[in-house]
Amino acid sequence: MKNIRVTIFEDNTQLREGLFSLIDSSDGFICGGAFANCKRVLENVEETKPDVVLMDIEMPGINGIEAVRLTKEKFPGVKVLMETVFEDDDKVFQSVCNGAEGYILKNTPPDEILNAIKEIYEGGAPMTPAIALKVMHMFRENLSTSSGNIFNLSAREKEILKCLVEGMSYKMVADKCFISIETVRGYIKTIYEKLKVHSKSEAVVKAIKGKIV
Repeated sequence: MKNIRVTIFEDNTQLREGLFSLIDSSDGFICGGAFANCKRVLENVEETKPDVVLMDIEMPGINGIEAVRLTKEKFPGVKVLMETVFEDDDKVFQSVCNGAEGYILKNTPPDEILNAIKEIYEGGAPMTPAIALKVMHMFRENLSTSSGNIFNLSAREKEILKCLVEGMSYKMVADKCFISIETVRGYIKTIYEKLKVHSKSEAVVKAIKGKIV
């Protein structure tokens, strides 16, 4: 199985070094880099080629919220997992709206951090019900309710999007559709491009509101 490549953005030196050590020494994971700020976030992501970015919300200069937006605009296939000291719903919500797939607290036990990274990588979206509800309400207010397949999705793409709406992970989609996880990722990338979204939560809400599936 492919190792999950992770890049870290965290300004706390002790925590950053601890996360690097945890991830890089764990089976199935590789830490490509750990950075103290997001001044060169796009260059850093380009250089380290991560599957998952672990992003601190609170950083000097370019904060995690803005860094998520920049990252997802240029690298829509990269998953972003936010980390925060406490559950600040508004900041987490802003991060999710900018494309982050989920978040964890900084005091999360090591095993759960690795599980969250793996969940994000496989297409999951770890977040509290309160955050998920906020996201749903926001998109309900802003998305068109026009029906029909106006996004020109193929039958296969609609099938995979329906699986996402049903809450399936990438592995579950692959098993159901008898294709590889890499092929699923390829379809998801195309679906995101056609729907003009950057995350699973955006795609699911757009699919429901637009009556695509």
